[in-house]
Amino acid sequence: MTRFRGVQLMDRRVFVATMGATVLVAPRIGVGQTASKAARLGVLLFSTPEGDPSLSAFRQGLTELGYVEGRNLTTVYRYAEGKPERLAGLANELVALKPDVIFALGGDVAPFVITATNSIPIVMAASFDPVQSGLIASFAKPGGNVTGVTFVSSELAAKRMQFLKAAIPGLSRLAILWNPDHVDPEYRETQVAGKVLGVHVQSLEVRGPDDFDAAFKAATNERAEAIVVVSARLMTLNRQRILDFAARTRLPVVAGWGPWVETGALLSYGPDVSASVRRAAAHVDGILKGASPGNLAVEQPTKLDLMINMRTAKALGLSIPPTLLLRADRVIE
Repeated sequence: MTRFRGVQLMDRRVFVATMGATVLVAPRIGVGQTASKAARLGVLLFSTPEGDPSLSAFRQGLTELGYVEGRNLTTVYRYAEGKPERLAGLANELVALKPDVIFALGGDVAPFVITATNSIPIVMAASFDPVQSGLIASFAKPGGNVTGVTFVSSELAAKRMQFLKAAIPGLSRLAILWNPDHVDPEYRETQVAGKVLGVHVQSLEVRGPDDFDAAFKAATNERAEAIVVVSARLMTLNRQRILDFAARTRLPVVAGWGPWVETGALLSYGPDVSASVRRAAAHVDGILKGASPGNLAVEQPTKLDLMINMRTAKALGLSIPPTLLLRADRVIE
């Protein structure tokens, strides 16, 4: 039985239909599990089970591995309903329940679980650099009780800059919108790539929703010709606000994830986040079958997609070179 805490339970028929979609006809029972003893999984979320767009991918991954809720898997959720000040307490609640493994969805969520326990295995899915942040020893051998997947790769920032320069050959001034509290290499790598390509990179630091107006004003004052957005939850939650500013000022936006292009950014280059989160289920499976999280490599994205929004390009008066369009994995007409 799945227990929810934090919001009112959804309509029973909707819940049953949703969970029913995750049932596999012939489930595989992991090592040490029996039909009478289901594995216990704790899940910590920033938003809610219904509101987190990546949770369904994780559930799908578990289903593909043979886990059936109520048969060989019992899941307990704790979720902050978008209130980060609740995460520490909710993480402690999950730890007190002593699940077999805890799944933390988000780079701003995982540290709270890691602080709460050094014994219960933790699988995270995060858009930050866990090595740079000090949460694991290395990607290949994370050590301790933490493993999982990350959506960042050191090559991403430079490739985005190359694609942007190919789309706008005369680009000379770029603003990068980033959150210094979100630890990843993209800001640093963008600076390096800018020097190589002859593009001045302006830093726009935002740590909270109140910082965006000042950042937008700074970009305007410095006559930025495009904006690169470093992926983080703060940026995702303010995506429409960023895109609205870019549309008003006719600034191309480059981002790391496809949904930005689907909603108006010029281009994105990065992983399929849903596919990465689905891979985190394999780490849970491995741990439930006896693997040590410290010996399970933290996976980085291996398949990276270039997406281009031609509607946005036309609105900005940009002519995208055919060679770049041929390179794209998806073009929105």
